[in-house]
Amino acid sequence: MEQLILSMMKLGPWVFFLVLGAAVILPQMIRVLREYERGVIFRLGKLIGAKGPGLIFLWPFIDKMVKMDLRVVTIDVAKQEVMTRDNVPVFVDAVVYFRVVDATAAVIKVENFWKATSLIAQTTLRSVLGQAELDELLAHRDKINLHLQEIIDRQTDPWGIKVTAVEVKDVSLPDGMKRAMAKQAEAERERRAKIVNAEGEFQAAEKMVQAATMIAEQPIALQLRFLQTMREISSEHNTTTFLPVPIDLFSPFIKKAVDEKK
Repeated sequence: MEQLILSMMKLGPWVFFLVLGAAVILPQMIRVLREYERGVIFRLGKLIGAKGPGLIFLWPFIDKMVKMDLRVVTIDVAKQEVMTRDNVPVFVDAVVYFRVVDATAAVIKVENFWKATSLIAQTTLRSVLGQAELDELLAHRDKINLHLQEIIDRQTDPWGIKVTAVEVKDVSLPDGMKRAMAKQAEAERERRAKIVNAEGEFQAAEKMVQAATMIAEQPIALQLRFLQTMREISSEHNTTTFLPVPIDLFSPFIKKAVDEKK
């Protein structure tokens, strides 16, 4: 290195200072931006515009560049205590996905777009969930996520920020509310069981009435049912034997007993 400097000084002091100046100035003049990066250029404090990706040339000591990342960014919204519309206190947290679509607006229209987006997400989360009931918050979370996304995106749009998704991660309930909901669910299951049992009894009674009506119209059906019952009993492995006796055999004795009583 010393030999290189000595050889350059032999060529002349102007050449030496020229090469030295180029070695210092060129790295400040040439910048390379990746595909997902944009550079917002200011010349003497005045906005020139956004450039990139690729090779960027800047005037040394005159141009200043602010590098912006256009990839999707994730923000964890800290857990917030929210009072729902039906006066139930819950703790909720969420995740916000957004990206910079206008690098110039993200630089000149807001001091810190990351912090501003995070704070707006927190306040919007408390405001929107405070207007929903607990059952809606638990059962219709997709609808609430879409509503949150629309509100946050509308507020951050002037800053060149596009909110792509908002997801409510967790809803924490007080222990007392959990026990009350468990009791409610148990009572609901018992109610459904009783309704199903009552419907079964009603259908069974209805079928029995239909069967009685049919037997009254066709008395032979009762005899067929009697024979079928005997067959089912005799199919079992037992020593009991059933002999059907016509009721008409007992009619004279029944009639004689009735006449004696008279």
